[in-house]
Amino acid sequence: MGNKNGKTVVIGVIGSDCHAVGNKIIDYVLTENGFNVINVGVISPQEDFINAAVETNADAIIVSSLYGHGEIDCRGMREKCEEAGIGDILLYVGGNIVVGKQEWEDVYERFKSMGFDRVYAPGTPIEHTMEEMKEDLKIN
Repeated sequence: MGNKNGKTVVIGVIGSDCHAVGNKIIDYVLTENGFNVINVGVISPQEDFINAAVETNADAIIVSSLYGHGEIDCRGMREKCEEAGIGDILLYVGGNIVVGKQEWEDVYERFKSMGFDRVYAPGTPIEHTMEEMKEDLKIN
């Protein structure tokens, strides 16, 4: 296991999505790279992510969705973070986050306008997300 980097990240699969394999891979990679991972698991509402982030003083939240309804499941999440007193937390989202084939640029802009700091296309390796998160959190 890698050295702890002092950063806590909440991960999970949002909404009615029960895809657990990717969630376990994300957990493993982040843990091996020194993150304190709080995994809310699958089929998790926004409140589970936010409550876990508040309770653990997390630095970031990574929302995964594979079943295509991430856009619906993620609406209002930044606002709920603000209401919970963690309005400046880093929010990441990735996976198959919309229904059907849509122009990625449009999807990206939609999630950015919802307050997500980073938005990842289907198939983005967690290692890529982790490197950007390290930049965002100023981890060497």
